[in-house]
Amino acid sequence: MRFSAPRSLSPSPVRGKRRNSCTFGLQEDSDEYDSYSESESETDTTEDTSSSSCSAYSSDEDPSLALRPKHVIRDPTEQRQIEDTVAAIRLRTRHYDPYEEWEKQTRKDAFRTARKEQAMSQTRLHDEQDRIRAAETKRIAAFHAQQLAEVQGKLNGLQLQQQAAETKLREDMKARDKLLWQRVESVIKMEEDKVKARLEKEKKAREEEERLAKEAELKRRLEEEKKKEEEERKRKEAEEAQRLADEQKKKEEEDERARIAEEKEKTERLNAEEEQRNTMGMATAEQDWHKARDNLIHLKGKAMKFVKSNPELKAEWGKGRRQITPKIGQLTNDEGAITRISNQLLEIIRPSNGQAHHPAVYAALLSSLAKAILLQAETEVTAEKRSAMPLAQVAFNLLDTLDHFPEIFFAKLVQRVGSWPIPAVVPAVDIDGKPWENRSKVMGYRKSENSDDLESPAEYGNRVSGIMRVYFHILKIPPRQQPLKPMFQLPRYWVWFARLIGERGLLETAIAPQLIYTALDVLGSDARDIWGYQWVKLLALVYEGVTASLEGGNFIGSEAPEGKAARVRVQLEIERIMTVRS
Repeated sequence: MRFSAPRSLSPSPVRGKRRNSCTFGLQEDSDEYDSYSESESETDTTEDTSSSSCSAYSSDEDPSLALRPKHVIRDPTEQRQIEDTVAAIRLRTRHYDPYEEWEKQTRKDAFRTARKEQAMSQTRLHDEQDRIRAAETKRIAAFHAQQLAEVQGKLNGLQLQQQAAETKLREDMKARDKLLWQRVESVIKMEEDKVKARLEKEKKAREEEERLAKEAELKRRLEEEKKKEEEERKRKEAEEAQRLADEQKKKEEEDERARIAEEKEKTERLNAEEEQRNTMGMATAEQDWHKARDNLIHLKGKAMKFVKSNPELKAEWGKGRRQITPKIGQLTNDEGAITRISNQLLEIIRPSNGQAHHPAVYAALLSSLAKAILLQAETEVTAEKRSAMPLAQVAFNLLDTLDHFPEIFFAKLVQRVGSWPIPAVVPAVDIDGKPWENRSKVMGYRKSENSDDLESPAEYGNRVSGIMRVYFHILKIPPRQQPLKPMFQLPRYWVWFARLIGERGLLETAIAPQLIYTALDVLGSDARDIWGYQWVKLLALVYEGVTASLEGGNFIGSEAPEGKAARVRVQLEIERIMTVRS
């Protein structure tokens, strides 16, 4: 800490009243730091002024600077202390302190550094302010540009709307003008049409008058010519009709003589073979047809009618029938599945628990079983012929086991496909002599799946071929212990071909070659091994019927499209059979 004298009194009148005494005080370092705010020259000047003020204070004899009033008397000790203090102050004011000089110089350097840093800070501040001002100016310019773009976009949108409105208005005006001109032109055209129509009407009237006159003349001439031609035509028709009648009568007489001769020959042959047939247990086609129809009528008129009239028996029959159909549908070409389904069907028809069905219910269940097998043949075998083998095996197992099933199955077979299992021509009347109510149904025709009409020849042929394929597969299966009924024995295959070849009415139908192909496809090669040369001769007759013609110029299958296609298949199948082991 140092001591310093106060500033000298200023002679300026602003300082006011002069002080009566000189007071010396001590200053803190902080006061020096706070007062150090002026330049170096000002500080030096102040110190010099202070030193000179204190020196002047001690040397001046100005009465206004007296140390004490005159009436104050001090003792020597006090006087000596004052003098020592004044001497110390004088000594202090004249003392040169290096530290103070260094501190003073440091303050100057610090002040210069501070001023330099302040100048640099001020420069950076100004640069930052310029940068911020430039960024703000740029942002404002971008914002103004955005606003300008938005305004320009809105102006463009308004301009487009205005253009669209103007375009629409122009189009509306054009449409209005066009409509107006169309109306004007339509009115003009209407008037022109009226004039044209009137002129055309007048022209047509004139032409009509001329035409009527010409037609009257032409009609008169034509009537005369027509009358002459009519007389000539009637004369020629009478001559042609007489000629055709004579030819038809001659042909009918020849056909009748041929039919009578054929019937006579057939009757004589049948009579000659009757004893042999009776010995061998064989029957004619008419007898087989009569027996099948009789079994079917008996089944429907007695067993089925009795079951349907009895609620308990009907319920029992319905339960068994509902069990039969799914079993047939589950059949696959697997030996285990065939055996399992056969046993299950046997269990349904003939329960092993000893509770046998009523005879009428038993017959009704056999009828349902036969129908299920035949319906399955219609659907499955028609689509895939290999499915006939497992179905035929199941049918064979049941025919070999169930009593009365062969008769019922064959009767249902004839019901579904007509007389083709026999084969025979369906008679004109039923076995009771009454005419048929629906002969097409008796011949095996059913309603078409695509319409309410009868099925087409193609549908009929495919359905009957599928069922007959199952029948031929049954004939192919060898018996296990005892033979089946005659209609399901292998010789029936030969009988079927022999009867078919002997009936020209059957051979000329479109389905005949289809069934011949089906029979040859199933058993043709096996029949060659069994009957040998006799079978070859029979095949030769069939081959001649499908390649050359029958007697009278007709082919097997006639000229129907289905018959033509089937003849080709029969021809190829016979050639295959004959070349298998040649």
